[in-house]
Amino acid sequence: MSFSVFAHLNVDKSSLYREVLGVFVTERARFAISLRPPEVLNALTRRSSDPNPPFQIDEEGIQSALQQLRDWGNLDDTRDNADAASIEEFYQRRRLYQLSAAGEAAEHALAVFDEYLHRPGELQTTALHDISELLDALLPQLAETPLDDARVYDLLSTLVARFEQLTSRAQSFMRGLQSTVDLHGISVEAFLAYKEKLIDYLEKFIGELIVATSRIADALLQLDACGIEQAFAAAARRELADVLDPTPDAQATAEIRWRERWTGLRRWFVSSETASQAELLRARARSAIPALLTAVTQINDRRASRADRAADFSTLARWFAEAPDEAGCHRLWRAAFALSPARHLRINAETLNERSTRAETPRTSWLEGAPIWLSPRLRQHGRNASRGPASATIDRSADKAHLRELAREQAGQIERARQHLITAGRCRLASLGPLDEPAFRLFLELLGHALTLRTECGGSIDIESADGTLRVRLDPIPDGGDVTLCTAAGEFRGRDHWITIEPSA
Repeated sequence: MSFSVFAHLNVDKSSLYREVLGVFVTERARFAISLRPPEVLNALTRRSSDPNPPFQIDEEGIQSALQQLRDWGNLDDTRDNADAASIEEFYQRRRLYQLSAAGEAAEHALAVFDEYLHRPGELQTTALHDISELLDALLPQLAETPLDDARVYDLLSTLVARFEQLTSRAQSFMRGLQSTVDLHGISVEAFLAYKEKLIDYLEKFIGELIVATSRIADALLQLDACGIEQAFAAAARRELADVLDPTPDAQATAEIRWRERWTGLRRWFVSSETASQAELLRARARSAIPALLTAVTQINDRRASRADRAADFSTLARWFAEAPDEAGCHRLWRAAFALSPARHLRINAETLNERSTRAETPRTSWLEGAPIWLSPRLRQHGRNASRGPASATIDRSADKAHLRELAREQAGQIERARQHLITAGRCRLASLGPLDEPAFRLFLELLGHALTLRTECGGSIDIESADGTLRVRLDPIPDGGDVTLCTAAGEFRGRDHWITIEPSA
């Protein structure tokens, strides 16, 4: 397979070639098949809004670019004799150009690449609801005999597309979030402006993910129990319905492809030997919140402190990169790390006059150079105190006491929440309420950790909390429906369970 259609991206006139191909793509969208060189030139002239374009727009340059793109395989050409009014014009070399099959495929690939590269990342809570609804719609389809191949194929295709969108957008968001935490590609002012909004966004997604993971995991386990394999066969039959001669191997390959997609979806929400991807995403989103707060602390310290070693080394690295030659790098190295004679401590007028008379350089020996007069105070104490009043000392004892009081109050709230949940003993879910905000946050964290580690439908869950101090056990109630738990943050609805929260052994 030849990839010469991408050669124009890494040459000197790549901007010209991209503009020419952009004209063909635009006209192809308007159902224009072929273009003449004058038409390409006119289109480029209309498209160009830069008074100083990076390339020359003239007939000769456009003709040369078209021929080069034809040699690379991006364009096809044919003889253009349609408008010939004389024998001389008939025999004159005139060509019609159009996108080749390989060139059109390359433009589609570049468009997808550009769209994927600039696609905004986001944590889609709506995708979680859509996935749950699609799974609920798929469950009654498995009970029909025979299966509706078209309906099953439509549900599975929509499910896969929505799930792929969820994963790709979440990956882009977390990648962008990491660069935001590291303060790469974003200004400090912009970071501080939307910090609170970002933290609220992460907390909202974490809460939605906890609830949706449990619901989706239940639906996946129920579909496995009802025989999801027959849905794969139905989807494969529908996928190959228009094939001229479908073979058993093609049917088996299509079923394997659908089974692998289902395995990936199941691994996202149902834990097996390792934690599910939803649990990993939740942990990563939660870890991003303290990372953001740490970044804010570093920004404040950087603004309050006069010295910033990281910024200094970054600036020094940039200076090294911009040095004109190796000798300049050596001079910068000696100056930055004080690898020169220390003749800058204190110099009076007599020393300067004598040094100018002797024409001394930094490489002059100490034995031959003019003497340097040091301050007696520097000789006694090892440092030379700067003149002027002493810097004012800021008393931060009140601020530290306030922080200690806040930490003590927060620890008390967490302990009271633990005791409230522990003293409830083994009870039904609705009997835990009403819960204040700290107790509800702790309960939601324990419940989310338990539900993401579910491995079978309708089974009991017995796990320890993330910090190892509490043990949570969930026992399903066969005839239990949905219940409502009253909390300070609102009403929490979910399927009823027997729940036991006790201190870990």
